Amino acid sequence: MVTDAFGNNGSGRTAEHRLGLVVGGSLSRGLDVRLDASDTGTEDVPVGSFVTIQGRRQRYFAVVTDVELRTVDDGVRHFPPAVTPGDIADSSLLSEVIAGTVAYGQLSVMPGMASSVGGPEPETAEQAKTIPEHFAPVYAASQADIDAVFRAREGDFALGSPQGMETSQVRLDLAALANRSVGVFGASGTGKTFLARMLLAGLVKQTEFVSLVFDMESEYGWQGQDNDRGRQVKGLKQLFPARVVTFTLDEASSRRRGVTPDGVVRIGYDEVEPADIEVLRDSLNLSEVAAGTSWNVARHYKSNWLREFVALSAADVGDLASEIGVNLSALQTLHRRLLSWERFGFLSDSGHGNTSAGGIIEQLERGNHVVLEFGQYGRNTAAYVLVSNLLTRRIHETWVRRKESADGGHGEEPRPLVIFVEEAHKFLTPDIASQTIFGTIARELRKYNVTLMIVDQRPSGIDSEVMSQLGTRLSCALNDDRDMNAVLMGARDTGQLRNVLARLDGKQQALVFGHAVPMPVVVRPRDYDETFYAEMGSPAGTALGTVLAESDAERIQREIDELFPAE
Repeated sequence: MVTDAFGNNGSGRTAEHRLGLVVGGSLSRGLDVRLDASDTGTEDVPVGSFVTIQGRRQRYFAVVTDVELRTVDDGVRHFPPAVTPGDIADSSLLSEVIAGTVAYGQLSVMPGMASSVGGPEPETAEQAKTIPEHFAPVYAASQADIDAVFRAREGDFALGSPQGMETSQVRLDLAALANRSVGVFGASGTGKTFLARMLLAGLVKQTEFVSLVFDMESEYGWQGQDNDRGRQVKGLKQLFPARVVTFTLDEASSRRRGVTPDGVVRIGYDEVEPADIEVLRDSLNLSEVAAGTSWNVARHYKSNWLREFVALSAADVGDLASEIGVNLSALQTLHRRLLSWERFGFLSDSGHGNTSAGGIIEQLERGNHVVLEFGQYGRNTAAYVLVSNLLTRRIHETWVRRKESADGGHGEEPRPLVIFVEEAHKFLTPDIASQTIFGTIARELRKYNVTLMIVDQRPSGIDSEVMSQLGTRLSCALNDDRDMNAVLMGARDTGQLRNVLARLDGKQQALVFGHAVPMPVVVRPRDYDETFYAEMGSPAGTALGTVLAESDAERIQREIDELFPAE
């Protein structure tokens, strides 16, 4: 049977395909592996590939972090064998004689896990604390190695194939993933949205968690867009019509897209607090003084301060500045900025019962996942930050209260909740991270059954303390050195991982490391297609635009009644 460079024979198992021998290195900087001359060349082993190393008493599982060309004699570098168009055969023969003797290929590999000799068993594999001896043989990893080290269990979520092993799968325990906050990063167009949508679908399908998705670009609710292939893909509502509830801030946008949301969210002026204004300081281009005057205005007007403040004329603003003793210029700037909010169609004189935070909380408590689409307001940073921060603060207060009651023996614990937010750097810059509810949740480490899944293309803009609290990070390709450094902040073996991260493909490849995986792994995420739909329980052939599994009015009404039961 024919095998590829990694010994994969297409059956999901691999032959013992030796790559080379350990010839040096250390635990801190990694091991040096001299490639065998006859079978494997430097073109056959990409960075991010998995290998196993057979030591005397332990078997090691490692990832390739670098590939290099080495020579025994520097003279070969200065006087290489001549290659001329008319003498290719002789030149090739000479090169082959030299290769493997005077010149050879070498891998740098980072040991991650180790187990007793006899194969990495789930009950014995642990973090590598030693290294093998000189000349330990190095082999391409097999699917059995992948399963053992990543402790694959029946029902674990298939994320994708590891580097160089297209027929193998890396599987995740999504409950362990969501148990701490998660970061999904990548430059624009690298596939981070598809990766995030896939993880959310897995959470709905396989865990007890509920999720609240702040859908900035309307990509996660009913359907999303695959720009590379020019097609639409199913969102969470199509995949799980009975478990996902969609809300919108912009009903007109939903109608234009042919989507009928389950509810329309309205935010009351009386729900906005001065703390929300301070979080929006950068978005509104306010000075620290101007943002701080909102507290003086709120003390003056009490609960309905924002509505009364934006209703003032220019002359009234001057009188108010004298009355409450604040800087006139700062108050005028604040008034001009907030006056533009009158164009926000989702703001009303007061929140409306089950269409505001209360309605979302009610759905989450029933075990439903909620997607809030922003429509046109997703393009307005101030609107996105205001609504996401305000609603999350209210929901977090509810979870804290109920968790504390449960701890005191007065009721059940709230369901574990994952709050999903895009463009996270807008909420979590070093200046304001301590003031936003998202910064609070990240630092709490699920103390109140709430975690975050943040998605961002500029991780360098996120506060370093928040980044350090992310349990698991999944990073697609990044273009900026600062972003790569931010993603790897606090990780073990940062130097080696940076080399791996820097060489990811521009699309559909991710480095996964942290709490949910025993060691870093480069994964090509599976396709988000009909096969994935079918695995999630959605009929692959159902056309977009049709509510799945509901063919008559009675069944549609039953689903509506389940989501919104009569009081």
